[in-house]
Amino acid sequence: MSENQHQLPKGYSVGGVYSGVKSDASKLDLSLVVSDRPATGVGVFTQNLVKAAPVQLDRERTPSDHIRAVITNSGCANACTGKRGRQDAERVTAIVAENLSGAEAAGSSSIGPEQVLMMSTGVIGEHLPIDKLTAGVPKVIADLGADEAAIERAARAIMTTDTVTKVRSRTVEIGGRTITVTGIGKGAAMIGPNMATMLAVVMTDAPVLPADAQSALSDAVVESFNCISVDGHMSTNDTVLLLANGAAGGEPFAGRDLSLFNATLLEVCEDLAIAIPADGEGATHLITVEVHGCATRDDAIRIGKTIADSPLVKTAIAGADPNWGRIVSAAGYAGIPFDPEEVTLLINGLLVYEKGAPVEFDEKEVSDSIAGSRDTLLLLILGEGTATARFWTTDLTAEYVRLNADYRT
Repeated sequence: MSENQHQLPKGYSVGGVYSGVKSDASKLDLSLVVSDRPATGVGVFTQNLVKAAPVQLDRERTPSDHIRAVITNSGCANACTGKRGRQDAERVTAIVAENLSGAEAAGSSSIGPEQVLMMSTGVIGEHLPIDKLTAGVPKVIADLGADEAAIERAARAIMTTDTVTKVRSRTVEIGGRTITVTGIGKGAAMIGPNMATMLAVVMTDAPVLPADAQSALSDAVVESFNCISVDGHMSTNDTVLLLANGAAGGEPFAGRDLSLFNATLLEVCEDLAIAIPADGEGATHLITVEVHGCATRDDAIRIGKTIADSPLVKTAIAGADPNWGRIVSAAGYAGIPFDPEEVTLLINGLLVYEKGAPVEFDEKEVSDSIAGSRDTLLLLILGEGTATARFWTTDLTAEYVRLNADYRT
């Protein structure tokens, strides 16, 4: 298995341009992914009752076996925008379909609006600048390519407060076929499961039926994007899309081959998910919370999320303070029953609490281990069973408060 930061699966082209949605012309804001043939298209979306117009549109158009493109704008979420917001999303996808039909990137074939999906991210409550997007669509089609530079532009054009692009890829041999799974994503704050304030589109040339693709993506999201948190805030626009165009050839995956594909998809989703809190707004630490010894995985996830969402835990890590009491007490109010006398905690591999009691440890050593690395591992061990889970979050700094206080002003 190989990991390639910037490699597209066969049959795809991508691009990113500035269309004028953002006020800063140095920041790209319109991204396009195109398959040269009809692709299986599935999605997992925000569970917020308030859903942005593009989310509503994509939910209706997936699962599908004939998706051709995904258009994404940043700078405007098109959320809480009523009927006009839905009409605007439909209009943009129709413009993409019209401009792509007959284009070389689309395989010189006609494309209908229902074959185009859309994602949006940015400020809530503002309408899309349709005139700017109408002018931008031909530009982004002209920008399409399959090289590293094109992938970088496509990934950059979906960013909001992200500081780095997020692209992850795997190339594997399955059933005698070489397949690639590549995802681009965005997200840095307003992050809280289910999923986060995040968008991702994952492309593969593997042959996968819609029902199998939906199951694989749903399972992958549970293990990845649903296990990250920065501030516990659930967005209106969260979307993860999977396109599988079958360009690698052969019959749709089944049995062991499908299981291997599912595992590869999970790895790419997990890589993208971790990249989000790693790029958290104002963050100085990526915190991995591992919970072992639970009765069920759901219990482990609940405890891990509770620890990850604790402002006191997050600020302690920001200050390199080995305040283990905050971690243990957070586990205690997660609502999951366990025996407190069986709880053990390690910070960066250093034992600080064992079987329900404090142990002697070198506070400076633990503090230095936190301060000296961007990565911090909190390992909590219970005595209720064998289930485990991992959860990723960030510390909480004054810079996070400044960035979000100034988001609109």
